[in-house]
Parts: sequence; C-alpha cells; structure tokens
Amino acid sequence: METMRSFDRYGLLLNNQVVKTPVALSAMAGIVDADYALARSAHIGAAFLGGYSIDAPTIAASHELADSGRKEFLYDDAVEELSRQVSLMGSSDVVCGLNMRGSAAESFSLVAGQIGDGIIYEIDAHCRQKPLVEARCGEYLLQHPDRLATYIQALKKEDVTVSVKIRAGVSADDTVLAQKIWKAGADIIHVDLMDFGYQRVRQIRNSCPLVVIANNSINTFEKMKDMFSHGADMVSLARHSEERTLAGLDAAIARFTDEHGWYNAPKQICRGGDLRGLAFCCMPVKSCPLIPTLAKIGVSNEEYLAFKQKAVVGTPLDTGSQTCFGSLAWCCKDSSPCMFREMTLKGAGISNRDYMQAKRQLADRIMHHLFSDNEDSHTG
Repeated sequence: METMRSFDRYGLLLNNQVVKTPVALSAMAGIVDADYALARSAHIGAAFLGGYSIDAPTIAASHELADSGRKEFLYDDAVEELSRQVSLMGSSDVVCGLNMRGSAAESFSLVAGQIGDGIIYEIDAHCRQKPLVEARCGEYLLQHPDRLATYIQALKKEDVTVSVKIRAGVSADDTVLAQKIWKAGADIIHVDLMDFGYQRVRQIRNSCPLVVIANNSINTFEKMKDMFSHGADMVSLARHSEERTLAGLDAAIARFTDEHGWYNAPKQICRGGDLRGLAFCCMPVKSCPLIPTLAKIGVSNEEYLAFKQKAVVGTPLDTGSQTCFGSLAWCCKDSSPCMFREMTLKGAGISNRDYMQAKRQLADRIMHHLFSDNEDSHTG
C-alpha cells in the first residue's frame, strides 16, 4: 500500500523498484555503508554505498589513502564485502546502489556477475585523490571518456542498472560527457555540481534522457526545488545527511507534491526551464524564448505544433476552447495565474493536481520524442 502511494506521488522507479522519496544518500568512502544507510532509511529513497575499491590497483590506492589518514573501506575480498553490504540492505525499502572504483572493465563485470541485478552499480568517475586517479578510476575517467564507456558497456553486458557519478567542470564539456555516458548505455547520471549550481543540471537534462541525480550541498527545500525545476529527478546528500535534514527534505517535497501533483515540474522555458518546459509553452506565434529553443534543438514550428496536438488527444489536456489557443495543451503552469485556464479546469472538473500530472505525461512524451523517436536529429 505504501509502495503504491509512493509511486502515485512521484512516479519514480530505479532498477524497476519504486522510489519512496526523491532524496538519496551519496557515497562517502569509509562512511556510507549499509549500517549508515539503514539508520537513515525512513527518509531516503535510495542509497549509494561506498566508495568501494574492487580490484588490486584501486584497493592498493585505498590503503595508501588510509595510511595518510583518510577514511576508507578496507577488506581482503571485495566481492565478499560488497555482497555482505547488499545483504544487509535486503530488508529495507531503500533502493540500493554500490559506488565502485575499478581500474579495468572486467573488474566491474566480475562484481556484477557475482552479486546480480538486484542493485544499481555506480561507476566512480568522481574521486580526485591522486592514488585513485593513478589507478585509472575517479576523475581519470572524466578525462578519458572512451575508457569510461568501456566500463559502462561491461556492466550493461551483465544486464544491470548502471549509474555514473561525475564531478562537474572536470571534463572539457559536461554536456558532451553526458551524451557519451547515455550512448554507452548508462541509466543514471549522478552529478556533483561543485559550484556550478542548477544551470549545469539544466544543461545535462537537455543533453540526455537519463535519470539525473543532483548532488552537493543540497540541504534546504529551496535548493532542492531549484534542482528539480531545472531537470533533476532526485537529489543526494553526503556530508549533510543528518536525519533532521533528510526528514525535512522528505516531508517538504511530499507536501509540495500532494498540492501540485508534479514534484519536479520544470520552470517554463521563458523563465529558464529545461526542455520539459515545452509542455507549458504556447503556440509559436510571437517573439519569445520558445522560438530560439526550437531552433537550437532542430525542431520546426510545424513539428512542434503537430506533435503537441497529437500528444494530448484523449487526455485531460484535449479540451479548453475558451483558452488562449483553444486547448490546455498550450497552457502554462498552475503557479502562473490565468483565469481562462482556471475557468476551463473548473468547468471540466479537473483539479490543478490532475492538470499538472497530465502536463508531466505530456512532458514525458515530448522528451521521448526528442531523445528516442528522433535520436539522430534532435538535441545533439
């Protein structure tokens, strides 16, 4: 019952498992293990345990870092320890991921082949400590994306869900990197934003159709909303993952969603939103940010009109003759005052929450059209 309620509220799945809240734990070496996650399980939807070094070069790097005073997970047998951690998470309703550092593609496939598809495998392309970079993991992979692609492909051959944890601003172009991660077969991109903020989230959202998890100092509801309204599907916390902070974020996003219906609704395009905001745009008949946005992604005005009209047929948005353009398909967010939209919704018996859920479905169709139906022609 609680699982269905969570799915009705957020509609969020990871590894074919319902995510109860779009708040996650991010890996911290030597700290985030199963015990740490379980102690916070009431207010998180996913936990990425680790980072765990999984082969001889990276394990040696972990020992070197531990000798210098850094917290690290140390063990003799990586698969045995990771299996134990996964087993401890088994009774939890938290989606489990393992953040792993490996120096070769076969190291990842070996772990996945033995532990199985019940968890998410996260490639650490994030750590910047010199011993790890020299072991060809962490930030090394951001400078060598072709090697990163082989790690992703090795895991996908094991038929598992793959996340990639990156650090923004290290690669020459994070949007190009995101596209390479997507094309290699990954399912999730988990980005430490550093000082780049929600603008980088929007760039990544507009570059790939992957699940986007935003990370770094997202410890207030306002910061979380900024990430969600610019393209993030989830936010993750590491150093700020105190139970009080997690509980506050979990409760705040639940209240917001129950009122508005779409927990990560984008800002409108004219207010700096990501491409999902096309669901709120009107017809392209005036000079506004819609026109250059369509031109940038290679969509003609005619294609936009035809697709959006077809996408709302048979939905609650396929009504509204008294609205500005004769259909709710062209109407803006519930947070933007509009007496014509409100009059239409009231007359049709559609709540604002149901309206926003219908807009979410429209946005999903738009994004699928941009990234799947026309993969070679749109969005790069």
